[in-house]
Amino acid sequence: MNILKRLHHRPPYLLIDEVLEHSAHKLTALSLPKGDEFYLKGHFPGTPVVPGAMMQEMTTQAAGLLITEYHSPVADYDSTTTQGWALGVLRAIHQAKYKHFARPGDSMIIRVELIDHVDSVFRFKGKIEVANTIIMFNEFSLVNISEEKLKNLK
Repeated sequence: MNILKRLHHRPPYLLIDEVLEHSAHKLTALSLPKGDEFYLKGHFPGTPVVPGAMMQEMTTQAAGLLITEYHSPVADYDSTTTQGWALGVLRAIHQAKYKHFARPGDSMIIRVELIDHVDSVFRFKGKIEVANTIIMFNEFSLVNISEEKLKNLK
């Protein structure tokens, strides 16, 4: 899967390094924090750990890839050319639990599963593993909305 084609995110905010597996209901991705990421520079000095908010964003980006690949309202969605849609916009975080830390050099395996889909709203379960240990799990919803609606949100 071409990540840059499917997601609008770009470095330094693109947090997915590779898609390992995907289907219409599940996606597994990889993130490899190196230590020079903007979010590690002050979190925490001398002992950098990946912030929980960035782990949430990793699962959100993985779910966004699944949506744009399999559930786009336009055929062959391309983030550089498709106009009119904002796909996979975070609507709600229903729960999130953080159990362990991820550090520079860790291979973070991100797994998302589509558990419900009604109209343009998609509900996901996500988890992140490091060395076969679940370090975070969550449940959240994303929505597809028109660019016009996104630009006029108040």
